Amino acid sequence: MKFENVYFINGTAYAGKSTMVKALANKYDGIACEENYHDSLIANLNSDDFPCLTYTRDLVNWSDFIRRTPDEYESWFNGCTRECTILELEILEEVSKQGKKVFVDTNIPIEVLWNISDTNHVLIMLVDPDISVDRFFDRPDREKQFLYQLLLKEENPDKALNNFKECLKKLNSKENYNKFLNSGFHVILRDESRTIEESLLLAEEVFRLR
Repeated sequence: MKFENVYFINGTAYAGKSTMVKALANKYDGIACEENYHDSLIANLNSDDFPCLTYTRDLVNWSDFIRRTPDEYESWFNGCTRECTILELEILEEVSKQGKKVFVDTNIPIEVLWNISDTNHVLIMLVDPDISVDRFFDRPDREKQFLYQLLLKEENPDKALNNFKECLKKLNSKENYNKFLNSGFHVILRDESRTIEESLLLAEEVFRLR
């Protein structure tokens, strides 16, 4: 199935995906499927079918989440991506029927995006991997600050923070960055000197909205 009125934005953390999705939806009176928009379905998921997504839902001790090794964290994240893809496609099939443009902040894998979309409906937004890691807790959103406070409450906060940083480095490796960069889709690299309006113009050109 090809989504004709859905515009996907994938890429690395802290590249501006969420901001772009909201800006485009606002300008074009569209629908914004923002980060983790699939969360609305998690409460009813079967843990046998969706073990990674229900891991946090059914978690008793959140310290177990932050104490995982980088390899364990990466394995869980990749599992979440596979499971989220199933849910996202289910949601988008319904949302796209509303007749509006749909702008999606997504982690759907590149190979899947090639099957469900085309080059003018997918944008990759990237930032240097070090920034994705170093600025992870800069955002005020509730989930990230909750994790940050958990790390600070650990018996050895510095050790806990360093371990979690290694987990983030695993996800934001140069190898993963290059997969996005060489995906064949249009790429926008984050530039601190570029205004939101200028970035918006670039995205509109990629999506042929202008």
